[in-house]
Amino acid sequence: MTPRSLEVLHEIVETYIATGEPVASRSIARRRRDGLSAASIRNVMVDLDEEGYLTQPHTSAGRVPTEKAFRSYVQSLGIRKMVVAEIERLRGQFGRLETMEQRIEYTSRTLTELTRGVGLAAAIHRHDPALDQVELIALPERRVLVVVVTKDHQVRNRVVTLEESLSSDELATIRNYINRNFSGWSLENVRRELATRLARAEATYDAVLQKLTVLYSKGLLDIGLSPEVRMDGEDAAHSTTTVQAWHRLPDGGQIVLHGRYVDRWERTESGWQIADRRLEVSGAVGRDVAGFHPITDATP
Repeated sequence: MTPRSLEVLHEIVETYIATGEPVASRSIARRRRDGLSAASIRNVMVDLDEEGYLTQPHTSAGRVPTEKAFRSYVQSLGIRKMVVAEIERLRGQFGRLETMEQRIEYTSRTLTELTRGVGLAAAIHRHDPALDQVELIALPERRVLVVVVTKDHQVRNRVVTLEESLSSDELATIRNYINRNFSGWSLENVRRELATRLARAEATYDAVLQKLTVLYSKGLLDIGLSPEVRMDGEDAAHSTTTVQAWHRLPDGGQIVLHGRYVDRWERTESGWQIADRRLEVSGAVGRDVAGFHPITDATP
C-alpha cells in the first residue's frame, strides 16, 4: 500500500468514527489540504475496497471501514513517536507523585489527553505477589477480618465467618505463626506449604495448627487481587478500591479502618468526576466496627 493510500484509509476510519456514517470521497477531499480531487480519492477507495479495507453497503453509498482497516488504524497509533521533551515531562511529573491513587489518576488523565478518548487506568497487581504480613481481627458474630499486606505495598482484606469463634489471643498466635514462617513467600507457595503442614498427622496435636485449620478451610490468603473497574458505556464507570486508613482520635487514641470505596463515575465537561461514593467499613482496630455505617459522599 502506498503512503497516500494509507493516509486516505486512516482519514476514512477517523471520519467514520466521528460520524458513524458511510464515508464519501468528497468528505475526504474536503479534509485534505493537498488538493487531491474527489475523483482521485474515489479511485484510491476502489483499490482499498478490492484489498479488503473498505466495504460499500450499496452502490450509491460511501465506504465503511472493515475490521482490517481498523486494525491498520490502531497499529498506526502505536507508531507515532513522542518527542523527547514530552517523554521527559511525563516522566518527571509521574515521578513526583507519591501515592498509587495519584499515579492512577495522572495516568488516566494523560491517556485521555493523548488519545482524545476514554482514559482508564487501574493498578494491576502482580499475579502471585509475595506476602509481607497478615493481620487477623476478631469481629462480632464469629467473624474474622483477614488483612493481607503484600511486598508490593498492596493491602487486601476480606471477612470470613467461622463455625466456632476464635479469641483475639488465638488469632494473634495464628498471625504470628504465619508472619514468622512465611513472610517473603509468594502467596501461592504459602497456600501450598500450609496445605502440606495441615495434612500431616502431627497437626492434629498442635494447638496452633488446629486453629489455623479452621481459618484455612475458609480460604485464608485467598484474597482477590484483580482491580475492580468497569465501564458503563462511554460516560459512566464504577470502581471499587480497598481502603486501609489510620486515624488519630481527639482523645489521643488511634483507630485503623479496613473497608472499601465503591465509586460511581460520570464524565463531565471538565473530565471524569466521582458522582457518588460509598464507604463500606468491614473492620477496625481500636474501636468496635459495629459503630460504623456505610457513608455516601459525592466528594472525591
